[in-house]
Amino acid sequence: MEIINKDWVEKTFSEECIIKIVSDADNAKLQLKRITNRTSGAVQEKAIKVVKDILENVKERGDEALKQYTQRFDGFVPEPLQVSTDSILNAWEKTPKSLQDALLVAKKRIENFHSLQVPKNISYIGPHGESLGRRWSSVERAGIYIPGGRAAYPSTVLMNAIPANVAGVNQTIMVSPANSFGEINTTVLAAAHIVGINKVFRIGGAQAIGALANGTQSIPKVDVITGPGNIYVTLAKKHVYGKVGIDSLAGPSEVLIIADNSAKLEHVASDMLAQAEHDPLASAILITTDKKLAEKLPHEIERQLVNHPRLDICKKSIKDWGLIIICDNLDACTELSDSFAPEHLELLVENPKKLSESIKNAGAIFIGSWSPEAIGDYLGGPNHTLPTSGTARFSSALGVETFMKNTSLIDFSKEAFNETKNSVIELAQSEGLHSHAESIKIRDSKLS
Repeated sequence: MEIINKDWVEKTFSEECIIKIVSDADNAKLQLKRITNRTSGAVQEKAIKVVKDILENVKERGDEALKQYTQRFDGFVPEPLQVSTDSILNAWEKTPKSLQDALLVAKKRIENFHSLQVPKNISYIGPHGESLGRRWSSVERAGIYIPGGRAAYPSTVLMNAIPANVAGVNQTIMVSPANSFGEINTTVLAAAHIVGINKVFRIGGAQAIGALANGTQSIPKVDVITGPGNIYVTLAKKHVYGKVGIDSLAGPSEVLIIADNSAKLEHVASDMLAQAEHDPLASAILITTDKKLAEKLPHEIERQLVNHPRLDICKKSIKDWGLIIICDNLDACTELSDSFAPEHLELLVENPKKLSESIKNAGAIFIGSWSPEAIGDYLGGPNHTLPTSGTARFSSALGVETFMKNTSLIDFSKEAFNETKNSVIELAQSEGLHSHAESIKIRDSKLS
């Protein structure tokens, strides 16, 4: 990889520059690794102890612990813990018609896509007449966590509740932190209404995860917990996994854009800022073959930040975790992208469909200039709850199967038993499991 201009590259690392730029492979890999590991270390170690204490307290004291933590962290006493069904309905009725229509459009598109994900049962007749199969069924109860804090996320309600509904989950319970007045965002409640959630609780943080995993006097224990949150929520989900199922351990959000000289400067800048405005820990990365695009991008980002309503969040995200990498060719771009395994990958290149076929690791791929990440965040159809921090190497988006489980079915006839019994005995004896072999022999008078 070649450096555009040594003096300019050094300037980009100065305190004045809004975003880093690198153009050699080794440095690029180091910077990407730094971004991947941005929530590890001492901060996480300290948070783990806090989370364990909260979970234990909620397990032992139930609702009383939830109320105390809510007063401490959110500034109000949740009396009652549950949002009334009238309040959920009223939230929908107060929602402006244009926003109602947008929510319904998103709901329909997400439902249509997820309905195609329902796994099929397997039924198979083996070589000796034995019947074998796999049967899918939904979990009984799901809990979804909807973040509060810096922004409201009705889209996250749709993306978590709709797959549960399609899977056939009997009851979905929603938890979400309220503001200091004890109010959950109206549009979040409106989204809960249209997906049929009537149990909403005004709690957040690790304490909400503990309540869902263990149950309290007011909150039923669930089978699966999904939904993103801060580091305390994520660590709580990690701790309760095994007691309940979870979707993933989501870290801060990220977008990686691969662009060539066909990409429009203003598109790249706006798409990076669309990621940066989420959170100071969000990461926006450009990997490009176009040196001119790389050179102009910092100035375009600054231009678009003028009068930005989330200016401080964007600037911290871009400065701390933003990155521009210059590569010689698109093969080098895709190699770096696959090593990073981004949550969101945008392809702003001349032939994006062809390039998408060479990508191995990404949570979601946005193909071409008419498919910005915001489409996927709200209503594209596929789920926006995606693997982060490099986990797209081995994990996938939240989907219908997250709320389902499968059961194996094994129905051997006497003929099938007789045809396979000797092999089972041999295998059992090779493992030193006497009674396994005996359970076969006892069924056959010739062997007993």
